[in-house]
Amino acid sequence: MKELRQITVIGMGLLGGSITLGVLRSFARVKAVGYSHRAATRKKARRLAVASEIADELKTSVSGSNIVILATPICTFEEIFGEIGDSLSRGCIVTDVGSTKVLPDRWAAKRLPKTVRYVGSHPIAGSEQRGVDFARDDLFEGALCVLTTTKKTNRKAAATLKRFWSKLGCCIKLMSPAEHDRVFASVSHLPHVVASALINANSIEALKFAGKGFMDTSRIASGPANIWADVLLTNPSNTIRGIDKVAGELGKLKKAIKAGDAREVERLLRKARSKRSALLEYKIKSKEMIS
Repeated sequence: MKELRQITVIGMGLLGGSITLGVLRSFARVKAVGYSHRAATRKKARRLAVASEIADELKTSVSGSNIVILATPICTFEEIFGEIGDSLSRGCIVTDVGSTKVLPDRWAAKRLPKTVRYVGSHPIAGSEQRGVDFARDDLFEGALCVLTTTKKTNRKAAATLKRFWSKLGCCIKLMSPAEHDRVFASVSHLPHVVASALINANSIEALKFAGKGFMDTSRIASGPANIWADVLLTNPSNTIRGIDKVAGELGKLKKAIKAGDAREVERLLRKARSKRSALLEYKIKSKEMIS
């Protein structure tokens, strides 16, 4: 980490802006460079002073960087890898904050030069808000960050990223890209699908009567549609499997309610209550952020 001189973040949204702000706070001698393909976003990022420098050109932004972080929609990664390859310094570490990891890992192997090191990152942080306006330097405090590694992953690069994310306040876990996509389809992608379906299953008039419980349950449906479309479409088989599991659980409740089987309805509800209590206890003990 002593050799770290410059970090570039491509994508100046909530996560990208929060990363550069975190670097400014936690790495006194490190230059934080931000880039967005939108001129309006670059102008706003400069006004908000979220980075040491906001570059106007993609290739210029990564020149001389020790770490380059992609914070753009997942389906842009492959093209960006190809565009920045020739401008990356030898030994540069490239990572991303995407919510799926199998395809980015393949794209990196195909498009990035062999002289750089790719390691996937997934900080579990953010909100339904979007845009650099909502960026803050403490967004990653207490958040879980998963690093995805394979047999081909450069261990020194992974260790550097582990220290980097830890410095921003994250708790680090290691997974393979395949394991990551399987797990997060259930605990991240599926909740968004269910929240969206819950909203779409109700009329606008009915929604006006929604209380706090409904608002809490459906909160993540406010996430940006383009970002989430990329997530779901880059992890289709795992997401579909999760949807089938939820449909199965709904089917059990439907059957019990239709039969007037109070005992079975209560059993299913108690089971969920008990599992969630165990989850809360684990999160509290592990000091992970609960949002």
